[in-house]
Amino acid sequence: MRVTVAEDSVLVRDGIVGVLTRFSHTVVDAVGDAPALLAAVRADRPDLVLTDVRMPAGPDSGLRAAVELRRAGPGLPVLVLSQVVAPVAAEELLDTGDGAGVGYLLKDRVADVAGFVAAVERVGAGGTVLDPEVVARLVRRRRDPVARLSPREREVLDLMAQGRSNAEVAAALVLSDAAVNKHVRSVFTKLDLPADAPGHRRVLAVLAWLRSAG
Repeated sequence: MRVTVAEDSVLVRDGIVGVLTRFSHTVVDAVGDAPALLAAVRADRPDLVLTDVRMPAGPDSGLRAAVELRRAGPGLPVLVLSQVVAPVAAEELLDTGDGAGVGYLLKDRVADVAGFVAAVERVGAGGTVLDPEVVARLVRRRRDPVARLSPREREVLDLMAQGRSNAEVAAALVLSDAAVNKHVRSVFTKLDLPADAPGHRRVLAVLAWLRSAG
């Protein structure tokens, strides 16, 4: 396969390139940040992208770049490596291309070189490879609808739980009334509370927040 590698650590990057080359794969680009990854993939159209999650542009910039690439070309196989699980971006990545040709492995749990290369080749062939811890975190996230909310939406819901009106939420967060109304609608949508839901949606949203906090 023709592979683009993105990893900000020079030693780790060179190690990955060496391993892939030893197993007869061609590394067409080896870069150290997310913008360079995006540019390299667009220029050279590799068969697979292998990227670290954390790079200089942000704590999950490599994963965000992978999501962007997959949305632009859902058939592009992507394998991400990380020290930690970033569940929000991981879920977005798995939602691209119906989850085919996607992998998410934790670096510390890669047991051996042969297993790592096998995972690369499985993703390149359209398979899905996920570390068990990634699966566990995603399952917990899907069970907790509040986890779907953005940080701002959680702030809005937190103030709603304190009994604040939309106008009071707007004043507390220094937002316009229109912005707060938009966030509140988004909270209801992400918590699966349609307009015709039985009961008061504001109360139901607060109950969801309390269950999550508990």
